[in-house]
Amino acid sequence: MALLELAQEGETQNPLLPAVPEIVIGLIAFFIVFGFLAKKLLPNINKVLEERREAIEGGIEKADAAQSEAQSVLEQYKAQLAEARHEAARLRQEALEQGTVLKEELRAEGQRQRDEIIAAGHAQIEADRKQAAQSLRQDVGKLATDLAGKLVGESLEDHARQSRTIDRFLSELEEKAEAAR
Repeated sequence: MALLELAQEGETQNPLLPAVPEIVIGLIAFFIVFGFLAKKLLPNINKVLEERREAIEGGIEKADAAQSEAQSVLEQYKAQLAEARHEAARLRQEALEQGTVLKEELRAEGQRQRDEIIAAGHAQIEADRKQAAQSLRQDVGKLATDLAGKLVGESLEDHARQSRTIDRFLSELEEKAEAAR
């Protein structure tokens, strides 16, 4: 009989389905927990999720802003570098031009100094030649006067007469030298 009662009981109650009071208590407990979660925890969770979403979006916006700023700074540096290279090339070209001009000026100055030295040398040679000619003229005149005095047999010590004789003698020598050329 006990088996029979168990079999009857087993037929009325399905082991997969809980009893109705258990379902009611479970549903009440579920709604209490769901209500607690909906009233207390869900707003906090949504708030935290919203803050996190805003922080992530703000971080992305900040990262985009920093990226664009870095890009603009990079472009500015590239522009400055290009300008510096251009300026360096311009300065190098100016230095070459100035060097060429300076070299030409120094060459011209050297040429001018050489010409001055040569002219001074020629002038010195000419002055020395004139001085030698004058000295030679005086020596030749003295010798000619002495020789003429011995030939003529009279003294040619008179200075005016001596000068005229010397000048005449040297003029004749110069004419003979020019005629011989």
